[in-house]
Amino acid sequence: MAADRASMAQLVRDLVTPLHPFFSPGRARLRLGVNTAHYDDAAAELEAFARPLWGLAPLGEGLDPWREGLATGTDPGHPEYWGDIAEVDQRLVETAALGFALALAPEQLWDGLSGIERDRVATWLSQALARSGVDNNWQFFPVLVALGLRRVGVPVDASVEARLDRLESFALGRGWYSDGPTAQRDYYVPFAMHYYGLIYAGLSDDARAERFRARAGQFALDFRHWFAADGAAVPFGRSMTYRHAQAAFWGAMAFAEVDALPWGETKGYLLRHLRWWQSRDVATRDGVLTVGYAYPQPLLAEQYNAPGSPYWAMKAFLPLALAEDHPFWTTPETPAPPTDGVVRQPEAGVAVIRSDEGRHVVLLSTAQHNTWARGGPAKYAKFAYSTVFGFSVPAGSYGLDQGAFDSTLALSDDGLHWRCCEVPEAVGDLHLRWSPWDDVQIETWLIPRAPDHLRVHRIVSARRLFTAEAAFAVNRDTETGRGTGDGYAWATSDQGLSRIEDVTDSDWPTGVRRDGEVVQPHPGTNVLVPRTILPTLRGEHDPGEYWLVARVTGSPGR
Repeated sequence: MAADRASMAQLVRDLVTPLHPFFSPGRARLRLGVNTAHYDDAAAELEAFARPLWGLAPLGEGLDPWREGLATGTDPGHPEYWGDIAEVDQRLVETAALGFALALAPEQLWDGLSGIERDRVATWLSQALARSGVDNNWQFFPVLVALGLRRVGVPVDASVEARLDRLESFALGRGWYSDGPTAQRDYYVPFAMHYYGLIYAGLSDDARAERFRARAGQFALDFRHWFAADGAAVPFGRSMTYRHAQAAFWGAMAFAEVDALPWGETKGYLLRHLRWWQSRDVATRDGVLTVGYAYPQPLLAEQYNAPGSPYWAMKAFLPLALAEDHPFWTTPETPAPPTDGVVRQPEAGVAVIRSDEGRHVVLLSTAQHNTWARGGPAKYAKFAYSTVFGFSVPAGSYGLDQGAFDSTLALSDDGLHWRCCEVPEAVGDLHLRWSPWDDVQIETWLIPRAPDHLRVHRIVSARRLFTAEAAFAVNRDTETGRGTGDGYAWATSDQGLSRIEDVTDSDWPTGVRRDGEVVQPHPGTNVLVPRTILPTLRGEHDPGEYWLVARVTGSPGR
């Protein structure tokens, strides 16, 4: 189990060794399975080749096959050539890992190449410097390429400075970034925006590096609240299949010498998270990481998830680049401070509820959305996300069992097809407006009150509606009890208790009480367990204006 530098190094070996049988003859590609991502097979096989370097380069060993593949993959005359890099291309994404690896391990990856091989590698990577990319964290990819090329003596022009200026323009204050000009404030802030900035800071000595360090130190004070006492991070947003990368920020803090928190605390956030993952079923029988979260879960996949995509998890191992006598390694790991209560993070439009001595973390969200990524509304626009109960993605929209509508309010005008919040309009602190139909207007207020939260909905509808509002999904395989009645539903399992209660009373003169029901969603919808049950309040409502008020509780098992 991950407890020190030696065990972290062994974890890298354990993750990478199963990949070796899947190398192509020229070592430029790893063929881990059938590619169903939107990009071509050559790019997917480059992705699987490149992403292990996030862990291997800091480790500084086992890189011989990757040096050989680097030579063949950049050779236009070789059948395993990766292909030219287009303006917006998955190949551009993977150049970041290659540039990073050259910067950290030039002796293993560069020094053994012949002169012509070096020229080809430099020519192929230099394409990244001229490509526009996406206006978000992608602007860091040419920056990392430039760091790598400069490390091995290849001249690079100053064009990356404009990209760095653009990246810094996404700073929101208090250490937060947006991932480009979007509403997203998800894990791409810590494992992309901050992570790459801290790599830059660790390899550079200029005013910009200091700004990256300062922002990371501020962000750490908020981000630590996203982790439960056992190391679990709140599942939220897209790219959950990158798993261990959720805690990559903590290792990058150490790499860049950011001591905003005591070293033992920073170390603890990372190592506890790695241990949490080691107890999850995330690999195939041959040891290859799967697409999914806590288990193989095809429903969770985005359209950009190829078989090698999960190896962004290797970003968590950056501290291996630090010497054994670095304080990150010599300082004993310490538990996270007990911080039960409510922490508001307005830059992200969220509130974090911590309870049970940090054993349960719930993130309430009202300001984020993503309609591009597969399952985006479920990944961003539900009301609550939990370290204990996770969240669910839909298997369809016909019936509540397909919809898996945990932690949200679903509405239907026929009782069969359901809609929920997809694009919230934030109008205040934990206050949003949304409209599932043109003639249905909803305002929702979330009120965090550790350990529970209230949801208040004002609905103005020109049509008759059915509503279903659910608490957290509970592990059906270990169910220990359930109950329903007038205005409540609950269920328990080894995970804990999930309960929703209608609390409409005389203070809400147009309030409508609902009946409790336990719904059984389709398998493979929840990110933490494959089969769930879901305490739900059901209602039928005539056209007009009315209020729905619910109290939702989630308590971890003992």
